[in-house]
Amino acid sequence: MSADLIARLAAALGPSGLVVEEADMAAFAIDWRRLFPGRPLCVARPASTAEVAQVVQACAAAGASIVPQGGNTGLAGGAVPDASGGQVVLSLQRMNKVRAVDPVGLTLAADAGCILKVAQDAAAEAGRLLPISLAAEGSATIGGVISTNAGGVNVLRYGMARALVLGLEAVLADGTVVDLNRRLRKDNAGYDLKQLFIGTEGTLGIVTGAVLRLVPRPRHTITALLSVPSPQAALDLLALAQEELGDTISAFELMSGFSFDLLRRHLALTPPIASGDWFVLLEAGASLSGLREAAEAALATALENGTALDGVIAETGAQAAQLWALREHITDGEAREGKSMKHDVSVPIADVPAFLDAADAAIAAGAPGALVNAFGHLGDGNIHYNVILGPGHDGAAINTLVHDVVARFAGSISAEHGIGQYRVDELIHRRAPQEIALARRLKRALDPDLRLNPGKVLPAQE
Repeated sequence: MSADLIARLAAALGPSGLVVEEADMAAFAIDWRRLFPGRPLCVARPASTAEVAQVVQACAAAGASIVPQGGNTGLAGGAVPDASGGQVVLSLQRMNKVRAVDPVGLTLAADAGCILKVAQDAAAEAGRLLPISLAAEGSATIGGVISTNAGGVNVLRYGMARALVLGLEAVLADGTVVDLNRRLRKDNAGYDLKQLFIGTEGTLGIVTGAVLRLVPRPRHTITALLSVPSPQAALDLLALAQEELGDTISAFELMSGFSFDLLRRHLALTPPIASGDWFVLLEAGASLSGLREAAEAALATALENGTALDGVIAETGAQAAQLWALREHITDGEAREGKSMKHDVSVPIADVPAFLDAADAAIAAGAPGALVNAFGHLGDGNIHYNVILGPGHDGAAINTLVHDVVARFAGSISAEHGIGQYRVDELIHRRAPQEIALARRLKRALDPDLRLNPGKVLPAQE
C-alpha cells in the first residue's frame, strides 16, 4: 500500500513534488526545537490547491495520515510526523505566492506557503501594513500563522491572526476544496466557516490560501525602552500610555532584568540604559503628526512620578531595530544558559504582576535553584514564563507548578504557540470536559477517519 501511494503521489506531483529519500526528508521530520523527531513515509510538495486535493484524496484511499507543514517554525511540535514511518508530510513550501494586494480595500491574498515576510513586503510596497509580526516572520508561512492563530508583538493593537483573516481556502479530509476566500469586511450570511480552520493546527482541514486584512501604514513611529521598578509599575505605565497615546500603541513588551543579563553574558548585547529589575519596550505608530511629542510628554510624566526609572527613545529606524533586537534575542540567550521548560501562558492583563509573584513563589518552593526567565507581551497578558533547569529538576513537575498557578488566575496554558503535540495532555487536563467533548465532535465530523494531523491538539486515537 505504501509503494502504491508513493507511486500515485509521484504521478500527481511530478519529480520536484515528492521527497522520498531519508536524508532529504530530515529537515521535514523534526521540529525547530528538535524535541520531536519523526520519520515520514514521504514528503509531498504540491504546487497548487488542486494538487493538495489530489494528495489528500490519494492518502484517503490508502488510509494514510497527513501532517500539514508550513515553515516548521512552531514551538509545540504541531507540524512534524510521528516515528511510525507511515505518515505523509504535506509541505506547502511550493505554494508561496502573493496572489493579490488591494491597497484601497486593504486586503492581501496569498498562498498558504507564502513566507510572512514576503507578504509583509508586498503590503509595504503598496503603502500598507500587514500587522502580524513575530520573531520567525522570515520563515513562518501564512498557512502556519493562520493554522496556529499566531500572535506576536502587535496583538495589543491589531489582535491575533484570527482578527486579520477575512477569507480562507482549505482542503477537507476527503479532498474537497472549500473556497471561503472572500474579501468582504462585512459578511453575516450563515456560519463563519473559516473559523473552523484558524487555530486548529491542520486537524480539521488544510489551509491552502487566505485573504488577510491590511491597515494603513503609520507615517510616524516611536520606539522607547524604559526601566521600571516592578511589573506593577509596568502595568501602571501601560495605563498611562493608553490614556495619553490611545490606540496608537502597537506593542508593549515586559522583560526581566535577568533576561537582559542573559543578553549581556551570552550575546554581548547591552541595553542603552542603566541596569534594572524590569524593562518595558513600547512602540506606537500614527499617520498624523504629534505622536513623538505626546509620547515624550507621557514618558516624562512616568519618570516624574516614579513609574519609570530611566528611558530612551529611538532617534532613527536603526536605533529602533537595536532596541527590538534586545527583545528578539532573549530566547537565544536563554538557550545558551541551559535547558529550559518554556511556558507560553496568558492571564488577565491586570493579574500579570500577581501571577508573576505567585509563579516565582511556586518555583522557589518546588524547584529550588531553578532560574526564571520571564518576558513577553504585557499589553495582551501573554507571558513567556521560562524556567531554566538545574541538576535534579523535574521538567514535568515544573510544568505542573506553573500551570497550576495559571489555572488559579483563570488563564491559558497556550497564548500564541498552540497545542501541537507538546501540550495535548495538559489541554485535556486543564479544559472543561464539555469543551473537550465538543472539540472531539468537531474532529469526528470533519475528519471521521482521524487522518489529519493525528496526535495534535487532541490525542491521536481521537
